[in-house]
Amino acid sequence: MAAKDNKFIKIIIVITTITAAVMELIDTSIVNVALNNISGTLGATLEDASWVVTAYAIANVIIIPLTGFLSRYFGRKNYYLFSIIAFTIASYMCGASSSLWMLVFWRFIQGIGGGALLSVSQGILFDQFKPHEKGIAGGIFGMGIVIGPTIGPVLGGYIVDNYHWALIFDINIPIGIVAALLTWKFIERKPNEYNIDKKSISIDYIGILSLTIGIGALQYVLEKGQSEDWFQDEAIRYLTFVAVAGLGTFIWWELHTDNPAINLRVLKSRNLVGSNVLTFVCGFGLFGSVYLFPVMVQRVLGYTPTEAGISMIPGALIAIFAMPFIGAGLGKGIKPIYFVVTGFALFILHGYTSSLAAPGAGKWWFAVAQMCRGLGTGCLTVPLLSQAVVGLKVQDMPYGISLNNMFRQLGGAFGIAIMNTYATNRFATHRSDLVSNLQGNNPLLTERLNGISHGLVAQGLNPHNAKQAALGILDHSLSNQAQMQAYLDGFLLIAIFFVCTIPFMLLLKSEDTDAETRAKVAAAAH
Repeated sequence: MAAKDNKFIKIIIVITTITAAVMELIDTSIVNVALNNISGTLGATLEDASWVVTAYAIANVIIIPLTGFLSRYFGRKNYYLFSIIAFTIASYMCGASSSLWMLVFWRFIQGIGGGALLSVSQGILFDQFKPHEKGIAGGIFGMGIVIGPTIGPVLGGYIVDNYHWALIFDINIPIGIVAALLTWKFIERKPNEYNIDKKSISIDYIGILSLTIGIGALQYVLEKGQSEDWFQDEAIRYLTFVAVAGLGTFIWWELHTDNPAINLRVLKSRNLVGSNVLTFVCGFGLFGSVYLFPVMVQRVLGYTPTEAGISMIPGALIAIFAMPFIGAGLGKGIKPIYFVVTGFALFILHGYTSSLAAPGAGKWWFAVAQMCRGLGTGCLTVPLLSQAVVGLKVQDMPYGISLNNMFRQLGGAFGIAIMNTYATNRFATHRSDLVSNLQGNNPLLTERLNGISHGLVAQGLNPHNAKQAALGILDHSLSNQAQMQAYLDGFLLIAIFFVCTIPFMLLLKSEDTDAETRAKVAAAAH
Protein backbone atom coordinates (compact mmCIF):
# COMPACT_ATOMS: atom_id res chain seq x y z
CA MET A 1 0.00 0.00 0.00
CA ALA A 2 2.85 2.33 0.88
CA ALA A 3 4.43 1.79 -2.54
CA LYS A 4 1.14 2.65 -4.22
CA ASP A 5 0.83 5.78 -2.07
CA ASN A 6 4.37 6.83 -3.00
CA LYS A 7 3.63 6.28 -6.68
CA PHE A 8 0.44 8.33 -6.39
CA ILE A 9 2.28 11.17 -4.64
CA LYS A 10 5.01 11.04 -7.28
CA ILE A 11 2.41 11.39 -10.06
CA ILE A 12 0.74 14.31 -8.24
CA ILE A 13 4.08 16.09 -7.79
CA VAL A 14 5.07 15.55 -11.43
CA ILE A 15 1.72 16.91 -12.64
CA THR A 16 1.91 19.87 -10.23
CA THR A 17 5.44 20.93 -11.17
CA ILE A 18 5.00 20.46 -14.92
CA THR A 19 1.67 22.32 -14.86
CA ALA A 20 3.20 25.20 -12.88
CA ALA A 21 6.20 25.44 -15.23
CA VAL A 22 4.06 25.27 -18.38
CA MET A 23 1.67 27.87 -16.92
CA GLU A 24 4.61 30.22 -16.35
CA LEU A 25 5.95 29.69 -19.87
CA ILE A 26 2.52 29.98 -21.51
CA ASP A 27 2.29 33.45 -20.01
CA THR A 28 5.44 34.48 -21.88
CA SER A 29 3.58 34.19 -25.19
CA ILE A 30 -0.17 34.02 -24.53
CA VAL A 31 -0.31 37.84 -24.60
CA ASN A 32 1.28 38.10 -28.07
CA VAL A 33 -1.91 37.47 -30.04
CA ALA A 34 -3.86 39.82 -27.74
CA LEU A 35 -1.64 42.90 -28.15
CA ASN A 36 -3.87 44.44 -30.82
CA ASN A 37 -6.93 44.04 -28.57
CA ILE A 38 -5.13 45.25 -25.46
CA SER A 39 -3.74 48.34 -27.21
CA GLY A 40 -7.18 49.19 -28.59
CA THR A 41 -9.04 48.65 -25.32
CA LEU A 42 -6.54 50.55 -23.16
CA GLY A 43 -5.86 53.32 -25.70
CA ALA A 44 -2.17 52.57 -26.29
CA THR A 45 0.03 52.05 -29.34
CA LEU A 46 1.10 48.53 -30.29
CA GLU A 47 4.71 49.46 -29.49
CA ASP A 48 3.74 50.56 -25.96
CA ALA A 49 1.55 47.48 -25.55
CA SER A 50 4.59 45.29 -26.21
CA TRP A 51 5.77 46.30 -22.72
CA VAL A 52 3.14 43.86 -21.44
CA VAL A 53 5.37 41.13 -22.91
CA THR A 54 8.78 42.59 -22.11
CA ALA A 55 7.95 43.47 -18.47
CA TYR A 56 7.28 39.79 -17.82
CA ALA A 57 10.49 38.78 -19.58
CA ILE A 58 12.59 41.32 -17.63
CA ALA A 59 11.22 40.05 -14.31
CA ASN A 60 12.01 36.46 -15.33
CA VAL A 61 15.56 37.39 -16.30
CA ILE A 62 16.15 39.10 -12.95
CA ILE A 63 14.58 36.49 -10.68
CA ILE A 64 15.68 33.20 -12.29
CA PRO A 65 19.39 33.45 -11.35
CA LEU A 66 18.37 34.44 -7.81
CA THR A 67 16.07 31.47 -7.20
CA GLY A 68 18.90 29.37 -5.74
CA PHE A 69 19.64 32.00 -3.10
CA LEU A 70 15.94 32.63 -2.36
CA SER A 71 15.30 28.89 -1.99
CA ARG A 72 18.13 28.59 0.51
CA TYR A 73 17.05 31.67 2.45
CA PHE A 74 13.32 30.95 2.73
CA GLY A 75 13.35 27.18 2.17
CA ARG A 76 12.51 25.69 -1.20
CA LYS A 77 8.93 24.69 -0.38
CA ASN A 78 8.12 28.05 1.26
CA TYR A 79 9.58 30.03 -1.63
CA TYR A 80 7.82 27.85 -4.22
CA LEU A 81 4.45 28.16 -2.48
CA PHE A 82 4.86 31.93 -2.08
CA SER A 83 5.74 32.28 -5.77
CA ILE A 84 2.64 30.35 -6.87
CA ILE A 85 0.46 32.58 -4.70
CA ALA A 86 2.18 35.76 -5.98
CA PHE A 87 1.77 34.60 -9.58
CA THR A 88 -1.92 33.85 -9.02
CA ILE A 89 -2.69 37.20 -7.34
CA ALA A 90 -0.78 39.09 -10.04
CA SER A 91 -2.76 37.21 -12.71
CA TYR A 92 -6.00 38.43 -11.16
CA MET A 93 -4.72 42.01 -11.02
CA CYS A 94 -3.58 41.84 -14.67
CA GLY A 95 -7.09 40.90 -15.72
CA ALA A 96 -8.53 43.71 -13.59
CA SER A 97 -6.15 46.39 -14.93
CA SER A 98 -7.80 49.54 -16.25
CA SER A 99 -4.71 51.13 -17.82
CA LEU A 100 -1.72 49.93 -19.80
CA TRP A 101 0.88 50.82 -17.20
CA MET A 102 -1.14 49.18 -14.41
CA LEU A 103 -1.14 46.04 -16.55
CA VAL A 104 2.61 46.35 -17.19
CA PHE A 105 3.28 46.69 -13.42
CA TRP A 106 1.32 43.56 -12.53
CA ARG A 107 2.89 41.66 -15.42
CA PHE A 108 6.25 42.45 -13.85
CA ILE A 109 5.04 41.09 -10.49
CA GLN A 110 3.64 38.06 -12.29
CA GLY A 111 7.07 37.48 -13.85
CA ILE A 112 8.75 37.71 -10.43
CA GLY A 113 6.45 34.99 -9.12
CA GLY A 114 6.75 32.99 -12.33
CA GLY A 115 10.55 32.74 -12.14
CA ALA A 116 10.35 30.14 -9.37
CA LEU A 117 7.66 28.19 -11.20
CA LEU A 118 10.29 27.47 -13.84
CA SER A 119 13.50 27.00 -11.86
CA VAL A 120 12.26 25.46 -8.61
CA SER A 121 9.78 23.18 -10.43
CA GLN A 122 12.75 21.64 -12.18
CA GLY A 123 14.46 20.79 -8.89
CA ILE A 124 11.32 19.35 -7.30
CA LEU A 125 10.62 17.24 -10.40
CA PHE A 126 14.15 15.84 -10.56
CA ASP A 127 13.93 14.79 -6.90
CA GLN A 128 11.20 12.32 -7.86
CA PHE A 129 13.42 10.33 -10.23
CA LYS A 130 16.28 7.93 -9.65
CA PRO A 131 19.72 8.83 -11.06
CA HIS A 132 19.37 6.61 -14.13
CA GLU A 133 15.98 8.24 -14.86
CA LYS A 134 17.25 11.83 -14.90
CA GLY A 135 17.43 11.92 -18.69
CA ILE A 136 13.74 11.11 -18.94
CA ALA A 137 13.00 13.75 -16.29
CA GLY A 138 14.95 16.27 -18.34
CA GLY A 139 12.95 15.33 -21.43
CA ILE A 140 9.66 15.75 -19.57
CA PHE A 141 10.67 19.14 -18.26
CA GLY A 142 12.07 20.16 -21.62
CA MET A 143 8.66 19.54 -23.16
CA GLY A 144 7.26 22.25 -20.92
CA ILE A 145 10.03 24.67 -21.89
CA VAL A 146 9.28 24.14 -25.58
CA ILE A 147 5.50 23.73 -25.46
CA GLY A 148 4.69 26.62 -23.11
CA PRO A 149 5.68 29.55 -25.37
CA THR A 150 4.22 27.76 -28.39
CA ILE A 151 0.82 26.76 -27.04
CA GLY A 152 0.30 30.21 -25.50
CA PRO A 153 -0.77 31.90 -28.76
CA VAL A 154 -3.25 29.08 -29.49
CA LEU A 155 -4.97 29.50 -26.15
CA GLY A 156 -4.67 33.29 -26.30
CA GLY A 157 -6.13 33.41 -29.81
CA TYR A 158 -9.19 31.38 -28.86
CA ILE A 159 -9.83 33.53 -25.79
CA VAL A 160 -9.41 36.85 -27.61
CA ASP A 161 -11.73 35.77 -30.44
CA ASN A 162 -14.48 34.53 -28.15
CA TYR A 163 -14.08 36.38 -24.84
CA HIS A 164 -12.44 39.44 -23.29
CA TRP A 165 -8.63 39.54 -23.29
CA ALA A 166 -8.64 39.67 -19.46
CA LEU A 167 -9.50 35.95 -19.44
CA ILE A 168 -5.98 35.09 -20.63
CA PHE A 169 -4.87 36.09 -17.12
CA ASP A 170 -7.93 34.95 -15.18
CA ILE A 171 -7.56 31.32 -16.30
CA ASN A 172 -4.40 31.17 -14.16
CA ILE A 173 -6.42 31.73 -10.99
CA PRO A 174 -8.05 28.28 -10.55
CA ILE A 175 -4.88 26.54 -11.77
CA GLY A 176 -2.78 28.56 -9.33
CA ILE A 177 -5.10 27.80 -6.42
CA VAL A 178 -5.00 24.06 -7.13
CA ALA A 179 -1.20 24.13 -7.57
CA ALA A 180 -0.80 25.98 -4.26
CA LEU A 181 -2.98 23.45 -2.41
CA LEU A 182 -1.15 20.48 -3.93
CA THR A 183 2.21 22.05 -3.12
CA TRP A 184 1.18 22.66 0.50
CA LYS A 185 -0.17 19.11 0.86
CA PHE A 186 2.21 16.87 -1.09
CA ILE A 187 5.57 18.57 -1.66
CA GLU A 188 7.89 17.92 1.26
CA ARG A 189 10.58 20.17 2.55
CA LYS A 190 14.16 19.18 1.94
CA PRO A 191 15.88 17.95 5.13
CA ASN A 192 18.06 21.06 5.45
CA GLU A 193 14.99 23.33 5.32
CA TYR A 194 14.02 22.42 8.88
CA ASN A 195 17.14 24.00 10.34
CA ILE A 196 17.72 27.06 8.16
CA ASP A 197 19.70 29.71 10.00
CA LYS A 198 18.92 32.87 8.03
CA LYS A 199 21.58 34.79 9.94
CA SER A 200 24.23 32.57 8.40
CA ILE A 201 23.06 33.39 4.87
CA SER A 202 24.44 36.67 3.57
CA ILE A 203 22.20 38.71 1.30
CA ASP A 204 24.06 40.19 -1.65
CA TYR A 205 22.14 43.48 -1.75
CA ILE A 206 24.62 45.20 -4.09
CA GLY A 207 24.59 42.34 -6.58
CA ILE A 208 20.79 42.04 -6.63
CA LEU A 209 20.26 45.81 -6.91
CA SER A 210 22.87 46.37 -9.62
CA LEU A 211 21.49 43.44 -11.67
CA THR A 212 17.94 44.78 -11.41
CA ILE A 213 18.93 48.33 -12.38
CA GLY A 214 21.22 47.23 -15.21
CA ILE A 215 18.76 44.80 -16.82
CA GLY A 216 15.81 47.19 -16.44
CA ALA A 217 17.66 50.12 -18.01
CA LEU A 218 19.02 47.96 -20.84
CA GLN A 219 15.56 46.64 -21.69
CA TYR A 220 14.13 50.17 -21.83
CA VAL A 221 16.87 51.26 -24.23
CA LEU A 222 16.20 48.27 -26.49
CA GLU A 223 12.45 48.74 -26.39
CA LYS A 224 12.20 52.51 -26.82
CA GLY A 225 15.38 53.31 -28.72
CA GLN A 226 13.80 53.12 -32.17
CA SER A 227 10.74 55.22 -31.36
CA GLU A 228 12.79 57.80 -29.45
CA ASP A 229 15.47 58.18 -32.17
CA TRP A 230 18.09 56.39 -30.07
CA PHE A 231 20.87 58.60 -28.73
CA GLN A 232 19.19 61.78 -29.92
CA ASP A 233 16.93 61.32 -26.89
CA GLU A 234 18.27 62.38 -23.49
CA ALA A 235 16.48 59.58 -21.60
CA ILE A 236 17.99 56.94 -23.90
CA ARG A 237 21.49 58.36 -23.39
CA TYR A 238 21.03 58.48 -19.62
CA LEU A 239 19.62 54.96 -19.34
CA THR A 240 22.34 53.56 -21.60
CA PHE A 241 24.86 54.89 -19.10
CA VAL A 242 22.80 53.42 -16.24
CA ALA A 243 22.67 50.03 -17.98
CA VAL A 244 26.43 49.92 -18.59
CA ALA A 245 27.19 51.12 -15.06
CA GLY A 246 24.67 48.77 -13.45
CA LEU A 247 25.77 45.64 -15.30
CA GLY A 248 29.45 46.60 -14.97
CA THR A 249 29.04 47.03 -11.22
CA PHE A 250 27.16 43.71 -11.02
CA ILE A 251 29.90 41.79 -12.85
CA TRP A 252 32.74 43.40 -10.86
CA TRP A 253 30.99 42.91 -7.52
CA GLU A 254 30.00 39.29 -8.13
CA LEU A 255 33.60 38.45 -9.05
CA HIS A 256 35.03 40.07 -5.90
CA THR A 257 32.51 39.48 -3.10
CA ASP A 258 32.82 36.38 -0.91
CA ASN A 259 29.09 35.59 -1.00
CA PRO A 260 27.76 36.46 -4.48
CA ALA A 261 24.10 36.11 -5.32
CA ILE A 262 25.21 34.67 -8.66
CA ASN A 263 28.62 32.99 -8.78
CA LEU A 264 30.08 34.32 -12.04
CA ARG A 265 33.40 32.59 -11.37
CA VAL A 266 31.99 29.43 -12.95
CA LEU A 267 32.24 31.26 -16.28
CA LYS A 268 35.91 30.31 -16.29
CA SER A 269 34.60 27.13 -17.93
CA ARG A 270 34.78 27.69 -21.69
CA ASN A 271 32.10 25.02 -22.08
CA LEU A 272 29.67 27.03 -19.95
CA VAL A 273 30.48 30.22 -21.86
CA GLY A 274 29.82 28.54 -25.19
CA SER A 275 26.61 26.91 -23.94
CA ASN A 276 25.33 30.20 -22.54
CA VAL A 277 25.92 32.06 -25.80
CA LEU A 278 24.16 29.34 -27.76
CA THR A 279 21.33 29.23 -25.21
CA PHE A 280 20.97 33.02 -25.49
CA VAL A 281 20.57 32.67 -29.26
CA CYS A 282 18.09 29.82 -28.76
CA GLY A 283 15.99 32.05 -26.48
CA PHE A 284 16.31 34.89 -28.99
CA GLY A 285 15.05 32.68 -31.80
CA LEU A 286 12.27 30.98 -29.83
CA PHE A 287 10.72 34.02 -28.16
CA GLY A 288 11.49 36.38 -31.05
CA SER A 289 9.76 34.17 -33.63
CA VAL A 290 6.84 33.35 -31.32
CA TYR A 291 6.34 37.11 -30.87
CA LEU A 292 6.82 37.99 -34.56
CA PHE A 293 4.70 35.31 -36.25
CA PRO A 294 1.24 35.94 -34.69
CA VAL A 295 1.59 39.71 -35.06
CA MET A 296 2.57 39.34 -38.74
CA VAL A 297 -0.23 36.98 -39.77
CA GLN A 298 -2.86 39.08 -37.98
CA ARG A 299 -1.76 42.52 -39.17
CA VAL A 300 -0.79 41.56 -42.73
CA LEU A 301 -2.46 38.30 -43.73
CA GLY A 302 -5.74 38.93 -41.95
CA TYR A 303 -5.69 35.92 -39.61
CA THR A 304 -7.94 35.99 -36.58
CA PRO A 305 -6.17 35.50 -33.20
CA THR A 306 -7.47 31.91 -33.15
CA GLU A 307 -6.12 31.19 -36.64
CA ALA A 308 -2.77 32.73 -35.64
CA GLY A 309 -2.58 30.44 -32.64
CA ILE A 310 -3.65 27.32 -34.54
CA SER A 311 -0.93 28.02 -37.11
CA MET A 312 1.64 27.46 -34.36
CA ILE A 313 0.30 24.04 -33.34
CA PRO A 314 2.54 22.03 -35.74
CA GLY A 315 5.64 23.28 -33.92
CA ALA A 316 4.16 22.33 -30.55
CA LEU A 317 3.10 18.87 -31.71
CA ILE A 318 6.49 17.94 -33.11
CA ALA A 319 8.16 19.21 -29.92
CA ILE A 320 5.83 17.06 -27.78
CA PHE A 321 6.76 14.03 -29.88
CA ALA A 322 10.51 14.69 -29.96
CA MET A 323 11.38 15.78 -26.40
CA PRO A 324 11.03 12.37 -24.66
CA PHE A 325 13.25 10.77 -27.32
CA ILE A 326 15.85 13.53 -26.95
CA GLY A 327 15.85 13.10 -23.16
CA ALA A 328 16.14 9.32 -23.48
CA GLY A 329 18.97 9.71 -26.00
CA LEU A 330 20.92 11.94 -23.63
CA GLY A 331 20.36 9.42 -20.83
CA LYS A 332 21.83 6.67 -23.02
CA GLY A 333 24.96 8.67 -23.73
CA ILE A 334 24.34 10.36 -27.09
CA LYS A 335 26.57 13.44 -27.17
CA PRO A 336 24.61 16.70 -26.71
CA ILE A 337 26.63 18.37 -29.47
CA TYR A 338 24.87 16.23 -32.09
CA PHE A 339 21.50 17.59 -31.00
CA VAL A 340 22.88 21.14 -30.82
CA VAL A 341 24.15 21.05 -34.42
CA THR A 342 20.83 19.64 -35.61
CA GLY A 343 18.90 22.28 -33.67
CA PHE A 344 20.91 25.13 -35.17
CA ALA A 345 20.42 23.78 -38.70
CA LEU A 346 16.66 23.54 -38.15
CA PHE A 347 16.41 27.05 -36.71
CA ILE A 348 18.38 28.52 -39.62
CA LEU A 349 16.06 26.68 -42.01
CA HIS A 350 13.05 28.03 -40.10
CA GLY A 351 14.21 31.64 -40.32
CA TYR A 352 15.30 31.46 -43.94
CA THR A 353 12.17 29.63 -45.13
CA SER A 354 9.88 32.04 -43.29
CA SER A 355 11.68 35.02 -44.83
CA LEU A 356 10.79 33.78 -48.33
CA ALA A 357 7.03 33.84 -47.75
CA ALA A 358 4.91 35.79 -50.23
CA PRO A 359 1.93 37.98 -49.21
CA GLY A 360 -0.38 35.19 -50.37
CA ALA A 361 1.50 32.38 -48.63
CA GLY A 362 -0.80 29.65 -47.34
CA LYS A 363 -0.90 28.05 -43.91
CA TRP A 364 1.12 25.02 -45.05
CA TRP A 365 4.08 27.22 -45.95
CA PHE A 366 4.28 28.43 -42.39
CA ALA A 367 3.44 24.98 -40.97
CA VAL A 368 6.71 23.58 -42.33
CA ALA A 369 8.67 26.50 -40.88
CA GLN A 370 6.91 26.11 -37.52
CA MET A 371 7.79 22.41 -37.40
CA CYS A 372 11.43 23.27 -38.01
CA ARG A 373 11.31 25.75 -35.14
CA GLY A 374 9.60 23.31 -32.77
CA LEU A 375 11.99 20.45 -33.47
CA GLY A 376 14.98 22.81 -33.45
CA THR A 377 14.07 24.20 -30.04
CA GLY A 378 13.65 20.66 -28.71
CA CYS A 379 17.11 19.73 -29.99
CA LEU A 380 18.66 22.73 -28.23
CA THR A 381 16.92 23.19 -24.87
CA VAL A 382 17.86 20.14 -22.79
CA PRO A 383 21.11 19.26 -24.67
CA LEU A 384 22.49 22.77 -24.07
CA LEU A 385 21.51 22.52 -20.41
CA SER A 386 23.37 19.21 -20.17
CA GLN A 387 26.36 20.55 -22.10
CA ALA A 388 26.59 23.65 -19.89
CA VAL A 389 27.69 21.72 -16.78
CA VAL A 390 30.27 19.46 -18.42
CA GLY A 391 33.59 20.11 -16.70
CA LEU A 392 32.11 21.91 -13.69
CA LYS A 393 32.59 20.68 -10.15
CA VAL A 394 29.47 19.18 -8.60
CA GLN A 395 29.11 22.12 -6.17
CA ASP A 396 29.33 24.58 -9.10
CA MET A 397 26.73 22.88 -11.29
CA PRO A 398 23.68 24.66 -9.77
CA TYR A 399 25.32 28.02 -10.54
CA GLY A 400 25.98 26.92 -14.12
CA ILE A 401 22.39 25.79 -14.55
CA SER A 402 20.94 29.03 -13.14
CA LEU A 403 23.13 31.08 -15.48
CA ASN A 404 22.05 28.93 -18.42
CA ASN A 405 18.38 29.47 -17.55
CA MET A 406 19.02 33.20 -17.18
CA PHE A 407 20.67 33.45 -20.59
CA ARG A 408 17.72 31.68 -22.23
CA GLN A 409 15.26 34.14 -20.70
CA LEU A 410 17.58 37.08 -21.41
CA GLY A 411 17.80 35.97 -25.03
CA GLY A 412 14.01 35.90 -25.11
CA ALA A 413 13.78 39.44 -23.72
CA PHE A 414 16.28 40.67 -26.32
CA GLY A 415 14.47 38.74 -29.05
CA ILE A 416 11.11 40.36 -28.36
CA ALA A 417 12.55 43.87 -28.03
CA ILE A 418 14.83 43.64 -31.07
CA MET A 419 12.15 42.07 -33.29
CA ASN A 420 9.75 44.87 -32.39
CA THR A 421 12.32 47.61 -33.03
CA TYR A 422 13.78 45.98 -36.13
CA ALA A 423 10.40 45.40 -37.77
CA THR A 424 9.42 49.04 -37.16
CA ASN A 425 12.67 50.27 -38.69
CA ARG A 426 12.48 47.95 -41.68
CA PHE A 427 8.85 48.94 -42.32
CA ALA A 428 9.90 52.59 -42.68
CA THR A 429 12.71 51.59 -45.05
CA HIS A 430 10.56 49.35 -47.24
CA ARG A 431 7.73 51.87 -47.39
CA SER A 432 10.15 54.62 -48.43
CA ASP A 433 11.59 52.37 -51.15
CA LEU A 434 8.14 51.48 -52.47
CA VAL A 435 6.92 55.10 -52.45
CA SER A 436 10.03 56.22 -54.36
CA ASN A 437 9.02 53.86 -57.18
CA LEU A 438 5.60 55.47 -57.57
CA GLN A 439 6.13 58.14 -60.22
CA GLY A 440 3.15 60.24 -61.34
CA ASN A 441 4.01 59.69 -65.02
CA ASN A 442 4.21 55.91 -64.65
CA PRO A 443 1.61 54.43 -67.03
CA LEU A 444 1.21 51.28 -64.90
CA LEU A 445 0.41 53.40 -61.84
CA THR A 446 -2.09 55.48 -63.80
CA GLU A 447 -3.72 52.34 -65.18
CA ARG A 448 -3.96 50.81 -61.69
CA LEU A 449 -5.55 53.94 -60.19
CA ASN A 450 -7.99 54.28 -63.07
CA GLY A 451 -9.00 50.66 -62.72
CA ILE A 452 -9.70 51.04 -59.00
CA SER A 453 -11.54 54.34 -59.58
CA HIS A 454 -13.77 52.90 -62.31
CA GLY A 455 -14.66 49.99 -60.06
CA LEU A 456 -15.63 52.34 -57.23
CA VAL A 457 -17.67 54.53 -59.60
CA ALA A 458 -19.53 51.41 -60.72
CA GLN A 459 -20.39 50.84 -57.04
CA GLY A 460 -21.99 54.28 -56.79
CA LEU A 461 -19.19 56.70 -55.79
CA ASN A 462 -18.83 59.97 -57.66
CA PRO A 463 -15.63 60.30 -59.73
CA HIS A 464 -13.89 62.74 -57.34
CA ASN A 465 -14.46 60.61 -54.24
CA ALA A 466 -13.61 57.47 -56.20
CA LYS A 467 -10.21 58.92 -57.13
CA GLN A 468 -9.45 59.80 -53.49
CA ALA A 469 -10.58 56.36 -52.34
CA ALA A 470 -8.40 54.71 -54.99
CA LEU A 471 -5.36 56.58 -53.64
CA GLY A 472 -6.24 55.37 -50.14
CA ILE A 473 -6.58 51.77 -51.31
CA LEU A 474 -3.23 51.95 -53.10
CA ASP A 475 -1.59 53.47 -50.00
CA HIS A 476 -3.01 50.69 -47.82
CA SER A 477 -1.76 48.04 -50.23
CA LEU A 478 1.69 49.62 -50.28
CA SER A 479 1.85 49.78 -46.46
CA ASN A 480 0.69 46.18 -46.21
CA GLN A 481 3.44 45.05 -48.55
CA ALA A 482 6.08 47.06 -46.68
CA GLN A 483 4.93 45.62 -43.36
CA MET A 484 5.06 42.07 -44.70
CA GLN A 485 8.62 42.59 -45.93
CA ALA A 486 9.62 44.07 -42.56
CA TYR A 487 8.41 41.00 -40.66
CA LEU A 488 10.06 38.66 -43.14
CA ASP A 489 13.33 40.56 -42.58
CA GLY A 490 12.89 39.80 -38.88
CA PHE A 491 12.82 36.04 -39.56
CA LEU A 492 15.92 36.38 -41.73
CA LEU A 493 17.66 38.25 -38.90
CA ILE A 494 16.95 35.29 -36.59
CA ALA A 495 18.61 32.94 -39.10
CA ILE A 496 21.61 35.29 -39.36
CA PHE A 497 22.00 35.36 -35.57
CA PHE A 498 22.21 31.56 -35.54
CA VAL A 499 24.71 31.49 -38.39
CA CYS A 500 26.95 34.10 -36.72
CA THR A 501 27.14 32.16 -33.44
CA ILE A 502 28.00 28.77 -34.95
CA PRO A 503 31.73 29.28 -34.08
CA PHE A 504 30.81 29.17 -30.37
CA MET A 505 30.11 25.46 -30.82
CA LEU A 506 33.89 25.05 -30.95
CA LEU A 507 33.95 25.93 -27.22
CA LEU A 508 31.82 22.91 -26.38
CA LYS A 509 33.64 19.83 -25.19
CA SER A 510 32.55 16.53 -26.64
CA GLU A 511 34.27 14.29 -24.12
CA ASP A 512 32.68 10.96 -23.33
CA THR A 513 31.23 10.49 -19.85
CA ASP A 514 30.28 7.32 -18.06
CA ALA A 515 26.77 6.62 -16.78
CA GLU A 516 27.60 7.66 -13.24
CA THR A 517 28.94 11.04 -14.33
CA ARG A 518 25.94 11.65 -16.58
CA ALA A 519 23.64 10.86 -13.67
CA LYS A 520 25.46 13.41 -11.47
CA VAL A 521 25.23 16.03 -14.19
CA ALA A 522 21.52 15.45 -14.66
CA ALA A 523 20.90 15.43 -10.92
CA ALA A 524 22.74 18.74 -10.53
CA ALA A 525 20.66 20.31 -13.28
CA HIS A 526 18.11 21.45 -10.69
